Amino acid sequence: MDFGRLARQSVAPVLILAVAVAWRTIAHSAIVILIAALFGALFAFFSKRKSDESSTVSTAATPEKRVAAPAEADEPSVSAQIKKEEPKAEKPVAAAAVAPSAAKAAASGVIPLASARRPPPKAEDKLGITQFIWPYGGSAVEVVGDFSGGVPVPMKPSAASPGQFYIDYTCPQGPIEYSFIVDGASRIDPESPTNADGTKNVAMVRRDLFESLEAMMRQRILLLDGAMGTMIQRHKLREEDFRGERWKTHSNDLKGNNDILVITRPDVIEGIHSEYLDAGSDIIETNTFNGTCISQADYELQAEEEVVLINIEAVKVALRATAKSMQKDPTRPRFVAGAVGPTNKTLSVSPSVENPAFRACTFDEIVDAYKMQVHALLEGGADILLVETIFDTLNAKAALYAVDQVFEEVGYDVPVMISGTIVDNSGRTLSGQTGEAFLVSVSHARAMAIGLNCALGARDMRPYVDTINKLTDSFVICYPNAGLPNTFGGYDETPQQFAENVRDFATGGLVNVLGGCCGTTPDHIRAVSGIVEGVRPRPRPVVRNLLRVSGLEPFNYTPETIPFINIGERCNVAGSSIFKKAVMAGNWDKALSIAIAQVEAGAQIIDINFDEGLLDSVAAMTRFVNLLVSEPDVAKVPFMIDSSKFHVVEAGLKCSQGKCIVNSISLKEGEAAFKAHARTIKRHGAAVVVMAFDEEGQAATEEDKVRICQRAYNMLVDEVGFNPEDIIFDPNILTIATGLEEHANYAVDFFRATTRIKALCPGAKISGGVSNISFSFRGNEPVRRAFHSVFLYHAIKAGMDMGIVNAGQIDIYDDIPKELLDHVEDCVLNRRPDATERMLELAARLDPKAGGGADKSEKDAWRELPVEKRLAHSLVKGIDQYVVADVEEARTCGQYVRPLHIIEGPLMDGMNVVGDLFGAGKMFLPQVIKSARVMKRAVAHLIPFMEKEKEEARLANPEVEQAANAGTVVIATVKGDVHDIGKNIVAVVLGCNNYKVVDLGVMVPCAKILDACREHKADVVGLSGLITPSLDEMVTVAKELEREGFKIPLLIGGATTSRMHTAVKIEPVYSGATIHVLDASRSVPVVSSLLDPTATDDFVTDVRETYAELREEHYAGLQDRKYVPIGKARELKFQIDWKLPENLPAVPNVLGTKVYKDYPINEELISAIDWNPFFQVWQLRGRYPNRGYPKIFNDETVGQEAKKLFDDAQAMLRDIVENKKLTVRGIVGIYPANSVGDDIVLYKDESRSEVVETMHTLRQQAEKENDEPYMALSDFIAPATTGVKDYLGMFVVSSGFGLEEMVQKFKEDNDDFSYIMAEAIADRLAEAAAEVLHREVRKEVWGFAKEEDLSVDELLKVKYQGIRPAPGYPSQPDHTEKPVMWKLMEVEEETGIQLTESMAMLPAASVSGLIFAAPKSQYFAVGKILGDQVGDYAQRKGMPVAEAEKWLGPMLNYEP
Repeated sequence: MDFGRLARQSVAPVLILAVAVAWRTIAHSAIVILIAALFGALFAFFSKRKSDESSTVSTAATPEKRVAAPAEADEPSVSAQIKKEEPKAEKPVAAAAVAPSAAKAAASGVIPLASARRPPPKAEDKLGITQFIWPYGGSAVEVVGDFSGGVPVPMKPSAASPGQFYIDYTCPQGPIEYSFIVDGASRIDPESPTNADGTKNVAMVRRDLFESLEAMMRQRILLLDGAMGTMIQRHKLREEDFRGERWKTHSNDLKGNNDILVITRPDVIEGIHSEYLDAGSDIIETNTFNGTCISQADYELQAEEEVVLINIEAVKVALRATAKSMQKDPTRPRFVAGAVGPTNKTLSVSPSVENPAFRACTFDEIVDAYKMQVHALLEGGADILLVETIFDTLNAKAALYAVDQVFEEVGYDVPVMISGTIVDNSGRTLSGQTGEAFLVSVSHARAMAIGLNCALGARDMRPYVDTINKLTDSFVICYPNAGLPNTFGGYDETPQQFAENVRDFATGGLVNVLGGCCGTTPDHIRAVSGIVEGVRPRPRPVVRNLLRVSGLEPFNYTPETIPFINIGERCNVAGSSIFKKAVMAGNWDKALSIAIAQVEAGAQIIDINFDEGLLDSVAAMTRFVNLLVSEPDVAKVPFMIDSSKFHVVEAGLKCSQGKCIVNSISLKEGEAAFKAHARTIKRHGAAVVVMAFDEEGQAATEEDKVRICQRAYNMLVDEVGFNPEDIIFDPNILTIATGLEEHANYAVDFFRATTRIKALCPGAKISGGVSNISFSFRGNEPVRRAFHSVFLYHAIKAGMDMGIVNAGQIDIYDDIPKELLDHVEDCVLNRRPDATERMLELAARLDPKAGGGADKSEKDAWRELPVEKRLAHSLVKGIDQYVVADVEEARTCGQYVRPLHIIEGPLMDGMNVVGDLFGAGKMFLPQVIKSARVMKRAVAHLIPFMEKEKEEARLANPEVEQAANAGTVVIATVKGDVHDIGKNIVAVVLGCNNYKVVDLGVMVPCAKILDACREHKADVVGLSGLITPSLDEMVTVAKELEREGFKIPLLIGGATTSRMHTAVKIEPVYSGATIHVLDASRSVPVVSSLLDPTATDDFVTDVRETYAELREEHYAGLQDRKYVPIGKARELKFQIDWKLPENLPAVPNVLGTKVYKDYPINEELISAIDWNPFFQVWQLRGRYPNRGYPKIFNDETVGQEAKKLFDDAQAMLRDIVENKKLTVRGIVGIYPANSVGDDIVLYKDESRSEVVETMHTLRQQAEKENDEPYMALSDFIAPATTGVKDYLGMFVVSSGFGLEEMVQKFKEDNDDFSYIMAEAIADRLAEAAAEVLHREVRKEVWGFAKEEDLSVDELLKVKYQGIRPAPGYPSQPDHTEKPVMWKLMEVEEETGIQLTESMAMLPAASVSGLIFAAPKSQYFAVGKILGDQVGDYAQRKGMPVAEAEKWLGPMLNYEP
């Protein structure tokens, strides 16, 4: 299923940009990418990530609907094999004698996939499905009988079972007779039933989809269909096609609502289904991806009548196609899967940045919507339900909840398949779960198959499919996109490329079902069909049954490795006064901080309880769990939803996408309520704590605890179908040492009951509230901690698995003073009758405040270390306070003969630690640069002594040269480009790792680079650039390196560079190794690999092979991509009706120029700074949902360093403002203008009689789908032929005046950190100045948006009217248009901002652009263009074609 099916004109769609790109492939591309506020919160969610655990996850249905699996999971053993008229019972897995039920059998370690399912009522009009098996070998085997009209049917060799032959067949249901022809001889199966005379085998053909599908998936890989939206686009349907007769007068536009085509154009949909079936699909999906009332509400078609009709008709259309296909080929059973999409809402994320606890819809609303759809799909006759494209697991849980309810209501089941979506290479869903956590969260569903689809192409998806393959005992399904989307939202992988990319999914044994998602077509499926033919499908592994719960990450309880699960108790209003006060006061930030502190203290699960008479417990539970879900530091762990009120429990379950634990239910209200609650919990997929209560009250004695728990266990596993591993008993930890004799044995009763319950209830776990044991000594913390530690020590030995406990209230058992330990154990073990009295006496002598914090600060303890350790500490921590003194101590202590030895010894040892930590992601760039500052200061102190030593050595022996570095790297920003922040960072990082870096600066001509390489005997040369012309200059340098015979490695880096450009344009012209370096963090391992004699050959060979493949992809793409001639593109230009009042241009308040000589760096300007690119400069990137400023500060991995960096930036910014170190200058020009073709002519004045300049624009030429226009910027200016007076604005602004002096001062002080910081801040100020200036133009200077009242956040999200495209960027890709602006506004004369011959601006911290006011103006990318436009463009500009091709090189779809 592709995201084309999710397209709509929604005000609140919810999917990430990476997935939304795929939507653009459908007709309604302008629809929806995502709610900005929602995905500001959603995009950067994660901090430091744990790797997925390698243990397996059972995603099979729970024991209620499961029987034991066959001993060999991939060996056919279903009745559909027609081995017997009645299938043999499969051999059950052995179980403990005390647990005879099938559910209890699962406790022995395996949850099988096969289940005691309820197939749909027999449908006489549907064909039966059978699988014939001949297990006795042969060369050629056929099966023949009345089912085939007496015509022999060839059977296929089984890839799963060598020597076996099989064939699937569809025929009418009922009894059949058949025999086999083996190598020409008639045979029967001696092990199967025969007719009366023994000449034929006999069997009953049925339609059991569970058995048939399982049998087929054991024999071969089944094929799913491909993208529906992609195929619908090919029909170029119009609005009337979507409306049909039924919705002819409907109030809303319906184009793009693909689901309704099953009613208005069923011929189109059935035709697409048939194309996929003809291509080899075994399963086709209904066209119902948006078939819920929630999704259909975007089109005002949410009424139940409409939704039901859409889904029923969709199934009927698909069934007609499969019936025709099976009639043509009865040996290929075909199935219809009812597609259940994710809706356009999310339950796990707030659409409001200000209120992370808010949700746009409720769990119940989502469930109701899914129920309506699923009922209709089943009524229509769907064979399978496919819950797909899961980006939010809570949405999926709602869908599965609805499916289970519907199954219960209709009285039968159909196979369910589940497919999630990994959104990027973090391996997580959009809502943040790892693949394994996702599996755990949906493990309660009856999933015949589970897997992944969409978002990624096959190459990127493979590792995540492999993870699922290893973690589930269900079958595995996968249907990736046809690669990643291109610039236009399309997909470029050809059928052959796609098939090759998924080949390993088949041959590697990863999948049982394979298909295609976005961008795939019947040709893609046909190509895959050839790949999988005869390939053995993935065998299902046997899975160990464990207690598995999850948050964003999984938690698998293995007692042999995890002796005890620590459940945090502080988010409980009954257990924490601090938490209660925060909640009662509405201080949810404080409450959240308590949860975070618990996880940091080691809690593996968080208990959440709001049972307080003065609280609205449901509202509090809902709000707090929603808050926790948005906080990754807490959301990573599973939640224990704790309440004595079941409706409060349900409220918590409805907010958590992970697999929770419910605490608790009991038999207190009787068996009926107990089982009803248990079934609801199971439907939510949660584990459950069962309190040892029954109708008679709380269990206090050993016998009562065992009796009640065993009774509850039997009901849960035998009647409700609970997985025994998901049952947790709380046999009641009761207070001891109360002075009452009947309480003295409570702890011992608990220990003994625990051991017995674990033996009598296999798989069940034991938990309890540990703090209850010490309630008698409330207020005496040393005593309470001892009680908790002693109790846990003995309880764990007895079999206790987990406990609700404050980790801060537990001491190490062996550290408890012996006297206290003896007294506590006397109480806990009830060893003597006077234990309580003795304990009270001892408690009175103990200081209640004992055991507090340390009595001495260790803050400066490192200063006592040896000098070598102190130097290493200073380097790693970035502390420069003591480094000079420490280096001098090292120099004079006599241990180091030469100053160089200090560098090579302790200083490099410290920097090696820094490098290792940086490489491992445990240190971040700001820390590394601070470390470099320490290193430079240390070296600076040693330099005079080293120079003196070198001079002495030179005098003694002029031939001696001291070599003290790992290699020499020459780096430069190429000619025409003044941007160097990235290059400077690379220089620092390489310098930190003992490379000698020769930094040539910016605007460096090719000849100077080559000369420097020769002069410094460079081992590596690196080229950097930001603007597009730099790409061509890099090609020039590479050619010159080749011409002059260099062979040293060439590194390419910078914002506009790419691996593809390097592979296509640069590497072919230079025979030395040519490597694209993505960012500074990659520079060290790349250079290290290049200069390591043992690694360089393999490294360079690998890169060259990769680049060769990239070139093949590039040129194949050029051949496949279609373009329209420039004439046709102009005919299909973007049209604006300039006569409409809303499109009439506003007359500017000011014409001509307005100069800003010293624009104030005030609060308005500073508040407009977009800090996100600032952190990107420093390579600090938060993980979802903490990817943006200021959420990056919450990121576990980079947050702390980002905050430090931000604070440093604020300090420097204050210094800049207070001491006026930078000056902002700018200029704005507004001129009368009209468009003439693709050009914009600018007039001298309002008479419009004299043209003073012409701006030239470029038009899109890549072929569009449907009626989409081909845009150029000139489309947003009224044509001269309309007589409408229009205007064009332009601006140039710089904040770089004074920057050079700042940078020079920092360089003289060896302060790399500060000069890079200054450059980064100046860049941010320039962009902010452009933002503020543009706002002033809109509201005052031009005045076309006088009433605008936008926040800074809205400004940065481009919510304003009009656009300001910059030359050199996607909408205005030609830098040579800048001189027109400079000449017209006299920019250099008025502001001092210069333009170089390569069209770079000086100072570098400068921004320029055009200003369009039209309400319908929009950003777009011109993309690749044809030679016909290039020639026309060159002629219009009066420029030679060769020169135009040089400037437009990256845009050409041909090689000039």
